[in-house]
Amino acid sequence: MSTFCSVHTHSRLCDGEDALAEMARAAFAAGAVSFGASGHSHTPIPEDEGGVLPADMTAYRAEVLRLREEYAGRMDVLLGVELDNCADVTAEDFDYWIGSAHRLKGPDGGLYTVDWDAERLAACQAEAFHGDAYAMAERYYAEVLRMAERKPTILGHIDLIAKFNEDGGFFDEEDPRYRAAALEALHAADPAETLLEINTGAMFRGYRSVPYPALFLLREWRAMGGSVILTADAHSAGAIVHGYAQAAELARAAGFAHSVLLTLSGREERPLDI
Repeated sequence: MSTFCSVHTHSRLCDGEDALAEMARAAFAAGAVSFGASGHSHTPIPEDEGGVLPADMTAYRAEVLRLREEYAGRMDVLLGVELDNCADVTAEDFDYWIGSAHRLKGPDGGLYTVDWDAERLAACQAEAFHGDAYAMAERYYAEVLRMAERKPTILGHIDLIAKFNEDGGFFDEEDPRYRAAALEALHAADPAETLLEINTGAMFRGYRSVPYPALFLLREWRAMGGSVILTADAHSAGAIVHGYAQAAELARAAGFAHSVLLTLSGREERPLDI
């Protein structure tokens, strides 16, 4: 019995490399119980155009539902969306939604994206926070907290601000100030409603050697009674279940014995024996 799904995915309909049909085909070939399309939601930010779904998601919905029919009886295909903290659309009438904070608003009122590249993150730190990386992290986690309070199906890459910090170049992730902000955001999530993802996307793209989130966050989530889901945040067919064994290892290190799969019938808990 398969013990994994792939429900954090991005196709050419937003900022992915491959067609949605190719992504579904890769998930099926890998043995996934279910495949979920989770295109980036539209935002009113001009620089996002071309990398997010249109505000009218009719065509997107139709393609996902067409794939659902194509794979009926073989693999569940779910209609999802990754709702950004700056989105101008809702997650109404989707099978599930991923709530993610990709941006923070600086004290200067400017919007700063935390996961584009290290240079832009450094510019945000310097320009908006006068070099104070912990103030920057606190502002980011305030956005995560607001998203967590909305009870998404999945809380996406909760510590995305650490994408370029594996060497500790921006902040010390053991610093009490950093951890207090991250834990406050985590505590805003409802373990009965929301799954915390263990996300391997930055590993596939060469930015990290370990998945999100940090072990201290996973251990706290377990203590809160929460459950986890393994995701690849795949932007190409080749990444569809990348790093799942390492994600499962991280989950076990935090004390989890199971992960959750999303299916058309609902949530299913399966052993972490990948």
